Amino acid sequence: MDIAAARTFLEVLKTGSFVAAAANLNLTQTAISARIRVLEEQLNRSLFVRNKAGVRLTPAGEQFHRFAITLVQVWERARQQVALPAGRDTVVTIGGEHSLWNPLLKNLLQWMHQECPDIAVRAHIDVGDRLMDQIQEGILDIAVVYAPPRRPGVVSELLLEEKLIAVTTGRADGEWRDGYVHVDWGPGFAASHHAAFPDLANPAVAVNFGPLALEYILAAGGSGYFRKAAAEPHLRTGRLNPVKDAPQFSYSIYAVYSAKAEEEFQDRVKVGLRAVAADQW
Repeated sequence: MDIAAARTFLEVLKTGSFVAAAANLNLTQTAISARIRVLEEQLNRSLFVRNKAGVRLTPAGEQFHRFAITLVQVWERARQQVALPAGRDTVVTIGGEHSLWNPLLKNLLQWMHQECPDIAVRAHIDVGDRLMDQIQEGILDIAVVYAPPRRPGVVSELLLEEKLIAVTTGRADGEWRDGYVHVDWGPGFAASHHAAFPDLANPAVAVNFGPLALEYILAAGGSGYFRKAAAEPHLRTGRLNPVKDAPQFSYSIYAVYSAKAEEEFQDRVKVGLRAVAADQW
């Protein structure tokens, strides 16, 4: 069976639309339809019910879903194992969000180098949603993300209890709203933030990447919510001050991996993640 067909099936299911799947896979809608049609002919069953609202799985499609995930996972594992470098027994693929590479993933790579010289490592940095997709598809073995949404077949293990705190370049008890920069920390933060600060629903500056927003207010002045670990060095030097009486919001860090993962090498990576996370507490 063509692995591309299984990937296409999973993308149509994830997006709920042939049009959206075509856009995500950089293909035409005709090509997507053709792949699904060939797949249905091979299985001799219809996989999707199509209507104006999108698509949904038929009973046969629901049965095929878990096999499609396994097909993609097995193919990715085979592709990686065949390409093993000399002196390595296996390979692990590790993903992480952009703002987590330093120090967490950097320290993990150093730990792997020292403790697991027999394991080749493939590190991949991406946004949280795509990392979760790649865990489900078997492209990644383990990923480190903030506040992961629940996904079927994916285990989320708490690594660090991170907090988002309000800081300002002005006085801690001064007026800080005028220079406020809204940082997009995800839907959970957005809901809590709106409940606490309904008057800050339309800020003059909004940024979807925390490190950029932090550099901006350090250079131009202002305030915003940032990870406590990122803000603390600047709090110690006095470049930033905590906003008085501002609530803190949870933004914890998790390791995510497939519930089917049983390989010994993945357990060793989890040990490493727990070790480097403990060093940050």
